[in-house]
Amino acid sequence: MTHEFFIRVLAIFGIYSAYPSALYRFKKTPHHALDGVKRIYLTFDDGPEPQYTNILLDLLDSYDIKATFFVVAEKAKQNPEIIRRMKVSGHTIGVHSLEHKNALFSSPSYTKKDFIESLKIMNDLDVQIKYFRPPWGNLNILTYYYASQNHIKMVFWTVMAGDWSKNTTEKKIIKKLSKRVHNNKIICLHDGRGKNSAPQKTIAALKVMIPHWLDEGYNFEKIDEIYKVINNSSIAESIKIINNNIMKW
Repeated sequence: MTHEFFIRVLAIFGIYSAYPSALYRFKKTPHHALDGVKRIYLTFDDGPEPQYTNILLDLLDSYDIKATFFVVAEKAKQNPEIIRRMKVSGHTIGVHSLEHKNALFSSPSYTKKDFIESLKIMNDLDVQIKYFRPPWGNLNILTYYYASQNHIKMVFWTVMAGDWSKNTTEKKIIKKLSKRVHNNKIICLHDGRGKNSAPQKTIAALKVMIPHWLDEGYNFEKIDEIYKVINNSSIAESIKIINNNIMKW
């Protein structure tokens, strides 16, 4: 009886959380077809944090670079002035859950609350949410359902630099970005959370990498540009707009 119960629990967990996460974790991410233009997409999770996000926005503004911010809704509610600044500066704002809870272990009722309250908070801040990035890249079957019902696209990444780690350093982040970033990569960095002032190290690394990428001829684009191309493409062209990279940590 105990064995059968355990098997059933595992099966339910697999259908509810593990399978949806695995499916999306390894789902190919669309991007521009190779057309000779070098593009990269800067995205930031876990903010806004006043002590870090404003400095990051200053840096991006100094180069007139537009990025995509996946904000934690409760933090956005606490820092409306930063959200306004993101909008004025022309950045795209997506949502990164209500409180940064792991959807793998979230109940159906909490998953519903997560989406409804997140969207309400962002709507009150005059932000129409089109994109969602689940914390840790994990989701459950209801995450997918509520995203679909609200016409929200889930966006993952193709480059991660481990910049949230308590053991990270500016040099480690630079080394990983230098090695992993190539054309059409979606770069996931963090302007909030993290340990030992991790976002400060991320910003320091970007002060080195942004000029380097510009010298390499890269254009910085927002996530919107990916889907704009897909929506405007013919079927034949859309077939080419497939990324052959799974998420890299």
